[in-house]
Amino acid sequence: MSARVNPIDLLPHRPPFLLVDELLELVPGESATGIWRLTGDEYFFPGHFPGRPTLPGVLMCESIAQVGACAVLAHPDYAGKLPLFGGLDKARFRRQVVPGDELIVSVELGRMSARAGKGSGRVTVDGEVATSCDLMFVFADV
Repeated sequence: MSARVNPIDLLPHRPPFLLVDELLELVPGESATGIWRLTGDEYFFPGHFPGRPTLPGVLMCESIAQVGACAVLAHPDYAGKLPLFGGLDKARFRRQVVPGDELIVSVELGRMSARAGKGSGRVTVDGEVATSCDLMFVFADV
């Protein structure tokens, strides 16, 4: 895919829980890369942490899941499905992410069936890995 895609066209998520601004690359059923730009106005920064705003690691994992869901839902075999978290493995948080950072979120899908699938992803900021994890998902009907 060469044209950029708005993730809101694929995902059921909506603000304030849409954690990807734009898809940079999309190969339906295989992979996706998205971008999430942190402005500092996000709802979680005032409380995490006052005086030192830091992006919660679990939200980076959710962003990975959302970008992966775009790759899944762009494939015609999975249109009309809802991929839900089934598990999260090997999550690692390697650098602090703060307001003003631009996150590049990349996901490669693994094995998928009619009922479930797997993938792995990572978030980089300025070329450094901030977070990586493996995820499992199950499909629900919408």
